[in-house]
Amino acid sequence: MTKVNERRKFLQSCFGLSLIVSTGGFFLSSCVGTKKTAAKKNTNPVAKISPCEDLTGVDAVDVEKRKALGYVSLSPIQDKQCGNCKLWIPVKDGKECGGCLLFAGPVSEDGHCTYWAPQV
Repeated sequence: MTKVNERRKFLQSCFGLSLIVSTGGFFLSSCVGTKKTAAKKNTNPVAKISPCEDLTGVDAVDVEKRKALGYVSLSPIQDKQCGNCKLWIPVKDGKECGGCLLFAGPVSEDGHCTYWAPQV
């Protein structure tokens, strides 16, 4: 009878110990994940949007117009950029971006859209 009791106590202690180890491992792994996330936030700040790509405050209709006209902030065609388009609105003093006669919002001088027209 003592062997049965000893075996039962041994199994109970093994089960209890495995439960403690697995629970402790779970908590440690969740803490490590949190620290990594916090470290990433500290070392990798939120990527800043270029002022010419920041569409905050631009009407949704104009955002859709930009997309429909195929506007990109960096022209794939070297000689056809917003800065040399007749629809280009030059950069004003104190600003970093120009504009376009076709849609509202900031426009990069190096940008391009399907309605590019050479300056005369």
